[in-house]
Amino acid sequence: MLLDNRIKEMERMKQVQVLSLFVCALIGNVLSGSSHDFQDLKDREGVLSFLEYSEAVSSSSPVTDEPLMVGLTLIQGADSKGAVCLDGTLPGYHLDRGSGTGKDSWLIQLEGGGWCNTIRNCVYRKTTRRGSSKLFEKQLPFTGILSNKVEENPDFFNWNRVKVRYCDGASFSGDSQNEASQLYFRGQRIWSAAMEYLMAEGMQNATQVFNLSCHF
Repeated sequence: MLLDNRIKEMERMKQVQVLSLFVCALIGNVLSGSSHDFQDLKDREGVLSFLEYSEAVSSSSPVTDEPLMVGLTLIQGADSKGAVCLDGTLPGYHLDRGSGTGKDSWLIQLEGGGWCNTIRNCVYRKTTRRGSSKLFEKQLPFTGILSNKVEENPDFFNWNRVKVRYCDGASFSGDSQNEASQLYFRGQRIWSAAMEYLMAEGMQNATQVFNLSCHF
């Protein structure tokens, strides 16, 4: 599915606001306001109520340094659509569901990791977690902008937070294959399959969707 079609699909959702944030440039700004006062919270439309903020801070005590570990979900049936990693295995993601005022807001982070730019490099890459879901971690720590801790992630802690794993070698943008080397550059199809899967998981009811990407 082309980018224009994906955008049109997202626009059909009820009052959905789709914003693209490039983490490399904006992550510092997004997380810099960790100490909000009441007026700041009132002015931040639809993100967090003062009462919910207070309750979250209270319930998070005592503060623990242990991050939330979120399990891997493989996108079943993605292979039937040609949406596969470099080695032909299923793509996957990690999802921690939102709550309260964040239950209808979604933050989607596309995992980074650079490109493979030669057949030799890509053949090697498919033997790593950047090219095969067989080597994905079964759980990942959600920290920073993916954290569920209000003191660490005051803007998005109670949103539905997703990390889509990167395994196609071309930043979710390719749609080709090299039969001789058995390499599948299907990043565009992985993106489409992930979005379809997440829509079925509740994102079709979203009022806000933020897409974060950094591929250095």
